[in-house]
Amino acid sequence: MTKRGEDRAKGSKDEDAPGVWLIAGPTASGKSHLGLDLARRFNGEIINADSIQLYRDFEILTARPGPQDLASVPHHLYGTVDGQEAWSVGRWLRETASRLDEIATRGRRAIIVGGTGLYFLALTRGLSDAPSAPLEVRERAKAQLAEVGEARFRQSLAEVDPEAAARILPGDRQRLTRAWEVYLHTGKPLTAWWGEARPLLTAPPALVLDPPRDALYARCDARLHAMVAQGVLAEIEAWQARGLSPDAPVSKAVGLRELAEAVEGRVTLSDALELAAQATRRYAKRQATWFRHQAPSWPRLTCLDPDEQLAEATAILMRTG
Repeated sequence: MTKRGEDRAKGSKDEDAPGVWLIAGPTASGKSHLGLDLARRFNGEIINADSIQLYRDFEILTARPGPQDLASVPHHLYGTVDGQEAWSVGRWLRETASRLDEIATRGRRAIIVGGTGLYFLALTRGLSDAPSAPLEVRERAKAQLAEVGEARFRQSLAEVDPEAAARILPGDRQRLTRAWEVYLHTGKPLTAWWGEARPLLTAPPALVLDPPRDALYARCDARLHAMVAQGVLAEIEAWQARGLSPDAPVSKAVGLRELAEAVEGRVTLSDALELAAQATRRYAKRQATWFRHQAPSWPRLTCLDPDEQLAEATAILMRTG
């Protein structure tokens, strides 16, 4: 990382990288296609802001951009991390700061695309400098979560840090325990540390894809069936052969647990697809709700047609910067 990139990662007051656009939204809303269209039209490079698309294990299951798309314009942080390696928000932010620096040096536009809300939060509101908790504190937090379950654990966190409990999506056990660790170790809520941080980007042009719920669910269902035709079951078999821990971040891929049961012969493929569809719809709903609450001022695009998305996004982004 260059000196300028290091300054960005720390929340420097230096000017934002020129031409940085943010494209956020729930799964299957068309983010990747829109980012690609914008990059082609505006001499851009795309940076991934999806915490699971970081990992190389699941190209099909995570709907990661395919080889043809990756070759057509520069993409960054897609499929670059081994499945057993855990990346924090801070690690992603540092890597993104470095990529923004490089893209700016080339005189190109950076387009950050994804559905991981905490990544966008770190970009635009800053990342805490909360210290790492000692191993015994981390183990105690994990043990508490395992003992009481996520619902009661989240309730306990909400009593001391309601903002963190509200921001962290259901199922994100890694970030739930991190917030609890920080409180146990410092006696200070994680969000208090967040409040002391400076953002990497200040009010960059941004938008959220927010299509009607029924249309989005239909898109989720259709994409899931297309994944089977593309070979997602073989992809899951290869992942199983690695024997990774179920606690590995990549193991949180939506639909993985349900489809893995079909691969193992414990349920029929038809039943697995229905269960995976339900999980995907729930995930899409949580993402949409998160962006509605955490980024209420970002313009919304409700259409799903790619041409309409491109036209509306272009008008919004060019108008705002």
